[in-house]
Order: sequence, then structure tokens, then C-alpha cells
Amino acid sequence: MRTALIGYGLGGAAFHAPFIATTPGLTLSAVVTGNADRQAEVRRRYPGTSLLDNPEDVWRQAGDFDLVVVTTPNRYHASHARSALVHGLDVVVDKPLAGSPAEALELAALAEARGRRLHPFQNRRWDGDFRTVGALLAGGSLGAVHRFESRFERWRPRPKDSWKESGDPADLGSIVHDLGTHLVDQALVLFGRPRTVYAEVRTLRERARAHDDAFIALTHDGGVVSHLWMSALAEDQGPRFRVLGDRAAYVKHGMDPQEDQLKAGTTPGGPIWGTEDPAAWGTVSGTPVPTEPGAYQSFYQAIAAGRTPVDPQGVVAALAVVEAAFTSAATRTTVPLGD
Repeated sequence: MRTALIGYGLGGAAFHAPFIATTPGLTLSAVVTGNADRQAEVRRRYPGTSLLDNPEDVWRQAGDFDLVVVTTPNRYHASHARSALVHGLDVVVDKPLAGSPAEALELAALAEARGRRLHPFQNRRWDGDFRTVGALLAGGSLGAVHRFESRFERWRPRPKDSWKESGDPADLGSIVHDLGTHLVDQALVLFGRPRTVYAEVRTLRERARAHDDAFIALTHDGGVVSHLWMSALAEDQGPRFRVLGDRAAYVKHGMDPQEDQLKAGTTPGGPIWGTEDPAAWGTVSGTPVPTEPGAYQSFYQAIAAGRTPVDPQGVVAALAVVEAAFTSAATRTTVPLGD
């Protein structure tokens, strides 16, 4: 599949281009970036790849591509995805898929009407620690789970001057859109759409304009409660996962190693790809449990095989939770979700 990658910031350079370039059945045909330094990096790392200055160049040459990957700033995700579908191209869209569940539904309907595939990019479903949680639940070793705790916490006391920390709501710069979309998605994959949503969303750092600290509580059918934390102001960071069952508990600290490997320029694949140092393994009732290897490559392998690795409808459900979280925080109420 001839692939055009729109955007070559951290997302494009680390989370998309290396996998497109190394997945059999996919070709990194073009990269869209107007930044001279990033263009030079693309020439160095992917010498056979064409460089385009803006997304309109892709639409003008739509017949030269089969797949478009959108990893532009959040405010452009939906519009760029819409353009790709209108021009008859399958499309991968980085998170968040859209600014609202209604907008995401419109994209899914457009993809169906055009006979194209819409692939929301939720790579954290292939984190090794999350895969380990899934295996433990499937194996029943924790018993009946009643509480699922999940965190993405960072220590970044000084705000950055970037669109990700913009105070303009159209930029979708809130930490809930950034880290929260991953946490909510993972909770829904494990336990399904919740019945109620409660949230606290705050801006804590001096001179910060976007939300930088949030807590979301979800109540699922069957009595499972998900507690999700995301923060840029956590000097002391809690466990990445704490999963409590009536038989045992799984506790895991630290982050999946794939992101650091990608930032370091490591090529995906190989026998040690995504593997974690045993010192970082989580425990079940105090006994270390090997972390499943991370497998971000599985996302693009599925696309190359003609499958849709992430169902857009599941992402629509997650965006409904995000929308309810903002309502809850604004009204200081628990928000019920309809069917």
C-alpha cells in the first residue's frame, strides 16, 4: 500500500514512519512536512521517500497513494481524515480521532459510504503492560476484578509553548485529549462502555493554558470501577497499573519501553523489540510476572493484511466518555451515559 504520511513531528517520526517503512505490504511513499530540518531527516532515514510541502499536494496526487496517515496537530485530524476519504483513500488518524463523538461518527459514516477503511490509531492497546493485564484477566488469576487503576503521570512543571498546551479549545490541547484518550480507550477495551462518568479536570501549573491534571472515574456493568489519572505535575508517580480482584492484585510501575526505543531511533522488530527489563516487571501478590512484549508493529501489520485493527465505533464510545468527563468536571456532577 502506497502510503503518504502527513506530519513529521514526534508522532510521525517515531510512531508511524518506522512501522510503515518496515511492514511488508506497506511503502512509505511520501512524507508531508514544510519544516526544513524534518525534511532533511526524512531524506537521511528514508532516501526513497518523496517530500511534499502540504496536505493539498496529497489530494492533488491522490491516485498515487492507497493509504494516508494523519499525524498533524489535533485540530486538523478530522478535516484531514475527511479529505482523505473524499479522495478515495484509506486513512489512519492519530488520537484523538475527532473533537467530539458526533464528528467521529460522521467520519465513520463517510468511510462506509465511500467504501474506504478508517483506522483510528490507538497504539497503546499494544503496550506490553496492557497486554499483560489482558492476559491476566483472560486467565482468571486475579479472580473477579472490582477496581482498575491506570495512570499516565509525568513531571513537567514548566509548560511548553506548543499547540499541545494551547488554551484554545479548538486545538484540543487538554491533557484529557492527549493522555486521557489512551487511558479511557484501554479501560473500555477491558471492561466495556461505562454507565457513569465522574471527572476532575484542572490547570495547575503557573502560566499553563491547557488542562494539565485530571482524574476520571468510570463505573462499568458488573461493578468494575476504573480510576484513571493523568498529570504533568506528578513529581512522585503512582503505579502504571493497579488491578484489584477478589483473588489477587496486579501492580505495575513504569512505562512501556517501546516509546523510548522509538525516540532513540531503534528500528522496530527483532528478538528484543518491546521487551522489558525484568527489574521493571509487575507483580501478582508480590510475585514478579513477566511483561508481555510490546507490539506496536501489530497495528500496521493488520492494515497490510487488509484488517481494521481498531474499530472506529469503539473510539466513538471513548470520545463520548471524554465528552462526559468535561461535562462532569464543569458541573461537578456524575454524568450518566445512555445506551
